[in-house]
Amino acid sequence: MKTKNNLKSLDQFIDEQYGEKGTAKRETLEEGFESFKLGIMLQQARIERGMTQEELAEKCGTNKGYISKIENDIKEVRLSTLKKIVELGLGGQLELSIKL
Repeated sequence: MKTKNNLKSLDQFIDEQYGEKGTAKRETLEEGFESFKLGIMLQQARIERGMTQEELAEKCGTNKGYISKIENDIKEVRLSTLKKIVELGLGGQLELSIKL
C-alpha cells in the first residue's frame, strides 16, 4: 500500500528487504527481533517497578552488568535466570508459549 509520497508500510519494507515470511533471511531477522524484544520487555518492567538495574540484580542474585547486557541484547539469558529475574526480581510471573 503506497501513499502519495511513495511511502511503504513497515511490512512492505521488511518483505522487500528480508523476503517473505518463511525465508531464511526473514527468519534470522525475526529471531533477532525476539531476542531484542525480551530485553526491552525486561527493561520496561523494571522501570515500571521504579527499580534500577542494580536493585533488580540484587533482588534476583545477579549483578548490574548482567542485567544491562540482557536489556541491551548483548547477552542471552538462560530460562532459569529469566524466571528468577521476573519472579524474584520483578515480582511477576513468567509465561511462555509455543506457536506452531
